This record gives sequence, structure tokens and C-alpha cells, in this order.
Amino acid sequence: MPRILGVDIPSSKKVVYALCSLYGVGLQRSNRVLKEAGVDGDKRARDLTTSEVSRIQRVLDKLLLEGDLRRKVNDDIDRLMRIRSYRGRRHQVKLPARGQRTRTNARTARGGIKRRTVGATAKDQK
Repeated sequence: MPRILGVDIPSSKKVVYALCSLYGVGLQRSNRVLKEAGVDGDKRARDLTTSEVSRIQRVLDKLLLEGDLRRKVNDDIDRLMRIRSYRGRRHQVKLPARGQRTRTNARTARGGIKRRTVGATAKDQK
């Protein structure tokens, strides 16, 4: 299992998809990285040589990924909350910040409503 940027990438997947397990790397960036590193994307991750892994690592080191990117995103959200912007306030109350409706849906953000079975009460169960 190759280790890139401190993350074990899945060895059974093709390299182009395995790189997507890194935070901040999607399919387009994965293709661009492999092209720049000169590695075939159809190869399985377990079949990568150490020189190929090091070439991929060198290209990825130039990008803002994993812990640094997570830190930047969190700092940006903290800044929004500090300046009390609309988006910052939406983050504070854990509601969708990008204009999604909340009258219906948004269950993950709002928390699910406690469901009860209709008709069954405590005295019915005696």
C-alpha cells in the first residue's frame, strides 16, 4: 500500500482514482498530477515503483493539500464567523451556508426530528 503525503492510498484501485483519497485531490487534479509526473493512470497503485511514487510526491508537494488545506479552510470559516458575516453566522448555528432551503430537507444540518409511532402509548403496552 503506497504512502503519499502521510496517507495510505488504496492499493487495489487504479492510481488515478487512488489519488482521490487525498484531501484536496479530485479526478481532474489527479489526472494533471499524473501527467506532470509522467505516470500511467491506468496502473494499479500496488504496481507503482518507488521512483514513480517519489515523482508523484514531488508534484503533490507543490500543491496545498491534506493538513495545510484543512487548516486553511477552517481558518477561512473562523474568519467569516469572527467578522459576523452572513455565511459565518450560518456556520455558527450549523445551517446550510450556500442558499439551500431549510423548510424541508437539511436534516443533517438541522438534526432529525424525533419520530414516534402513532397510537402506541405507555398505558397501551401494559
